[in-house]
Amino acid sequence: MADLQLDNEELSRTVADLPCPPGLPLLGNLFQLAPAKFHLTLEQWAKRLGSPYRVQLGTIPMTVWTQADLFQTVMRERPHRYRRFAPIESVMAELGGNGLFSAEGAAWEPQRRLVMHALSFSNIKAFYPTLAAITERLYVHLQHAAARNRTLEMTEELKRYTVDVTSALAFGEDPHTIEQEQGVIQEQLAEIMPALQRRVTALFPYWRYVTLPRDRRLNQAMVEVHRYVQRMIERARERMRELPGEMPRNLLEAMLAARDEPHSTITDEQIAANVLTLLVAGEDTTANAIAWTLMYLAADVDLQDRLFEHSRQALGQSAVCPDYDALKHLDLCEAVCDEALRLRPVAAVQTFEPLADVCLGGVALPAGTRMLFLTRPAMLDPHNFAHPEAFDADRWKHPHAPSEGAHEQRAYLTFGAGPRVCPGRYLAGVEMRLIVSMLVAHFRIELTIDPAKIKEVSAFTMVPARMPVRLRFRT
Repeated sequence: MADLQLDNEELSRTVADLPCPPGLPLLGNLFQLAPAKFHLTLEQWAKRLGSPYRVQLGTIPMTVWTQADLFQTVMRERPHRYRRFAPIESVMAELGGNGLFSAEGAAWEPQRRLVMHALSFSNIKAFYPTLAAITERLYVHLQHAAARNRTLEMTEELKRYTVDVTSALAFGEDPHTIEQEQGVIQEQLAEIMPALQRRVTALFPYWRYVTLPRDRRLNQAMVEVHRYVQRMIERARERMRELPGEMPRNLLEAMLAARDEPHSTITDEQIAANVLTLLVAGEDTTANAIAWTLMYLAADVDLQDRLFEHSRQALGQSAVCPDYDALKHLDLCEAVCDEALRLRPVAAVQTFEPLADVCLGGVALPAGTRMLFLTRPAMLDPHNFAHPEAFDADRWKHPHAPSEGAHEQRAYLTFGAGPRVCPGRYLAGVEMRLIVSMLVAHFRIELTIDPAKIKEVSAFTMVPARMPVRLRFRT
């Protein structure tokens, strides 16, 4: 194997040597990997076969890993030695969404700088009054629902909130989707993640030759999404023309200003792609993380009462956390979300491939070998977290005493690691504190179905199939 990099490891196995679940001739394990249960099937095989192992999609081998230390190694060595699956970039490019999430190489770095600045600590702090106002609008909406004894599909309610937040922060306008029941952009955005899941794992790009009903729905949705994005860009340019010489006030204006600089490497396509990327990522991941949290809170009345006392001290008589400095008193609110994400990671599968021949964990991997890292097994390993099957928000308190058992922070893989760690992790933490504190300060949270009936669905991210919640006013 040419130019093999051994990483100071003893070369012992090739990809073909890895154990593989039995499959069909020519097709391999293709029909065993139902898209909606993708992560669950891989986790079950990992328990049986160990890590790493191999699955076959036709003639294409995919290696599957669970070790947190190897995940950290790969993440630290991105983007120079590893990248995401190449199909992710090509599929997102076809959809017009090859932004920061999927871009690789030289195209990634200038986009990263702009997005990281937009989502920085200082910008989130300056944005806080708007963020609190959007949260208060959600509170009013939930008040009306509670007064009518309505059952809410909370994942959808939270997606409306996160779209409003992301749009206001990154693009300078709030679409007020919280108050809208129908006709919101989320209806079109909802088609993207499941389609990405299907297409990235497909044996070949069938949609280029045959259009199935689900592909027609996606194509129609993308027409609406791109129309929405272009209107947003046009409005931003109009605001900039009205105030020439002003500093950019949000990420979209910063990208447009960078595009207009001499010798700029930012393109119109990249701007549109990042608007789409932020809409999808900002809507999906945080909303689903909080939705999973509500499932655990609904099952624990005592924890809700603890959070009520904890939150009331910070909120005082305000409907939502009144100012940015008060957020630091809401550690327990973020801790319950961290614990929910340990047990129900929204990013349950992370995909990579090496850019050159490498050896990882004693396995020789040719360039382009597909790698799937499962994030949950390491977070359920008793060597990493004490009593890993238990929901225990207190494990996240600081400092963590050694007498309390294992707590390996590097095994907590929710937001990634290394140079391409999730740029929105700080905003997500602020949203978690705001939403959870607002909910428990005013309402008791009840699930209207048995939590055991809430199924995990793999739709590129790992989402709850349902999260029907009824809110009761606290008396």
